[in-house]
Amino acid sequence: MPPPRWLPLIVLTGVVLLWAGGGVAMAGPEGVAPGGAGDAGGLGFGAWFTLGLTAAVLLTLVRDWASPDVVFLGAAVLLALVGVLEPAEAFAGFANPGVLTVAGMFVVAAALRETGVLDVVGDRLLGRVGTARGARARLAGLVIPSSAVVNNTPIVAMLMPVVVDWCRRMRVSPSTLLMHLSFLSILGGCCTLIGTSTNLVVHGLLLKQGASGLGFLELGYAGIPCALVGAAYLLWVAPRLMPERKDVRQQLSESRREYLSELRVAPECKLVGKTVEEAGLRHLPGLFLIEIDRDGEAIGPVEPDVEIHAGDRLVFTGDVSTITELEKIPGLMPAAQPDYEISGGSGVDRPGHRLCEAVVSSASPLVNTSVREAGFRGMYDAAVVAVHRNGDRLTGKVGDIVLRPGDTLLLQVGPDFSRGFRDHRDFYLVSEVEGSTTPRHRLAGIAAAITGLLVLAIASGLVEPAVAALLAGGLMVASRCLNRNDALRSVEWPVLLAIASSLALAEAMSKTGAAAAGAELLVSLTRSLGPVATLAALYFGTMILNELVTNNAAAALAFPLALESARVLGVEPRPFVIAITLAASFAFASPIGYQTHMMVYGPGGYRYGDFVRVGVPLNLLLWVSATILVPLIWSF
Repeated sequence: MPPPRWLPLIVLTGVVLLWAGGGVAMAGPEGVAPGGAGDAGGLGFGAWFTLGLTAAVLLTLVRDWASPDVVFLGAAVLLALVGVLEPAEAFAGFANPGVLTVAGMFVVAAALRETGVLDVVGDRLLGRVGTARGARARLAGLVIPSSAVVNNTPIVAMLMPVVVDWCRRMRVSPSTLLMHLSFLSILGGCCTLIGTSTNLVVHGLLLKQGASGLGFLELGYAGIPCALVGAAYLLWVAPRLMPERKDVRQQLSESRREYLSELRVAPECKLVGKTVEEAGLRHLPGLFLIEIDRDGEAIGPVEPDVEIHAGDRLVFTGDVSTITELEKIPGLMPAAQPDYEISGGSGVDRPGHRLCEAVVSSASPLVNTSVREAGFRGMYDAAVVAVHRNGDRLTGKVGDIVLRPGDTLLLQVGPDFSRGFRDHRDFYLVSEVEGSTTPRHRLAGIAAAITGLLVLAIASGLVEPAVAALLAGGLMVASRCLNRNDALRSVEWPVLLAIASSLALAEAMSKTGAAAAGAELLVSLTRSLGPVATLAALYFGTMILNELVTNNAAAALAFPLALESARVLGVEPRPFVIAITLAASFAFASPIGYQTHMMVYGPGGYRYGDFVRVGVPLNLLLWVSATILVPLIWSF
C-alpha cells in the first residue's frame, strides 16, 4: 500500500531535528544564539536552521503533503523547541492585528450573508454576468479602486463569499476567480498611502529618518500604471495558466440528486411583473423551469418573455443547490401548503429557517400518502419544497406526489427540526443543506450600516483595522444579525491558524539575520553597475524576501539596504524606497506571500504550484514595469 501522505513531512521533520541536534552539540550551549559566529557566511546556527526549515516547509506545500495550517503550526513549534525563537515570539502571530482583523471580517461577512446583503451585492456585482471573463472584469473594476482606500483583508473577506456563490450558481470552479480577487486587492493597495499597511510602515520609517514621508497619492504615480499592467495580465494571460480546481463541496455535489420543486409567488415577491428572462429563471445552472401553473392553467414550455404574476406556481426540476438559492428570494414559498408559516413566520422573512433533506422510512406514516394530504405543518412544522425519487423523473405537482419509502424530501424547517427528528423513526436520515438558512432581510439595513461604519473607520484611520473588525463583528452578534453559534462557525479556523503560524517563520528569518544577509548579498553584486541595476536588484531581492516573510517584514528589512545603497552610490534614496515599497506588496508567487492568498487558498481548492504558475510571470512583469517607471518619475 502507498505510504501515508504525511509520512514525508515526518521524515523531513526528523532530518531537520537530527541536523539541529548535531548543530547544537557542535556549537555548545551558545549554539542556538541567532546570528552567532562560527557558521559559513557569518550566519549562526539559528539562521541556518531557519533556512533549512523554510525549505522543508516550501517543499511540503509544493508537494501537497500536508495542509498549510498543519505545516506552519509544526514549523512554529520546531522553532520554539530548538530555541531559535522564544515561545512568546513563535506564537505571537495569534495576537497579530492582521490575524485578528481577518477573524473579525469572517464574522462580518457571515452576518452580511445571513441578512441577505451579500445576495444584493452579488446580484449587483455579478448577477447579470454570464462568463468567468466578464466576472473577472467586473472584479477588477471594483476591487482595485476599493483596495486603494480600504485595507485588502476586509475587501477579500467580504467579496469572497459573493464570488463563491456566483461560481456555484454558474457551475464555474471558484479557482478561476478567487486568486484574481486576492491579486487585484494587492494591486489596488499600492495606489495610495493607506491602501496597505506596508505603505504606512515605509512612511513611518522615512519619518523616523527625518525625511519627508510618502504623500497620499505619491506611490500611485508608479502604483497605478503597475496595477493596470497587472490587471491586463490577470484578465488575458492568467486564465490560460490556471487549471480548474474543485473544492470539497464541488467534489461532493458532482453526483447531485434531481428534485421536483414547486414554489408559489407571493404578492410581495420582487419577481412579480418581471419576465422569466428578467427574473433570471431562464438559464438556471442545474435547474429547469418546467411550467407555470396560473389559476389552474399550465403554461409550458415556458417562453423567456412570459411575465410572472402574483399567485403563480413555478414548477422546477433539477439540482438542490440552485433550489436553495431560489428559496432565499423573499416571497417565493413552498406551493404544496399555500397557507404554510413556520412558528408564526411572515411567509416572506423567515429568520433562522433553513432547508433539510429527509429520507422517508418504511415505518413512516407518510408512506402511501400524498404530500398535500400528509399534514407536514401539523406533524413536523415543516413544508415540502421538493421531492427526489431515485431512478425516477417525477412530473406533475409536488402536492399530488404519493410518497414511498426511500423518497428524499427537501423540507423548509425551523431551527430545531434537525435536532428533534434526526433519530426519529419516520426518517432514515435527516441532514441540513449547507448555506440554506433563510436570510434575515429585516436586519439587512442594520448589517449594512455596521459594515459602512467599519469601512469608514478603517479608511479614515481613526480606528485600527483589528479593533474596527472585531467591534463590527461584536455588533453584528449584539444586534442579532448573526447568532453566537453561527458567528463561531463562520470563522475559518484553519485559515487563521495558517496565517498566525506562518508569522513565526518571518520572525525567525528577521531575528537570525538570514533574511537581511540574503538581500544584502544580492544588492552588493550589482552596486558597481549603476543605480538602475542596483534598484532592479533591490526590488528583486525584496520581492523574493516577500515570498518568504510577511510584506511588512520584507519592507522593514529592505529599507536600511535601500538607504545604504543610495549612500554608497551617492544618489537620492527616494527611488530605492519607492521600489522596495512596491516590491514588498507585490507578492504573487506563493500562498504565504500575503494573508489574502491564504484566505482564498482552501475555498479555491488551490495547490502551491498554482500560485507559482500564475504569480511568477506577474512578479517578473511588475519587476520590469517598476524598474522602468520608478527612475523616470523619481530621479536619482
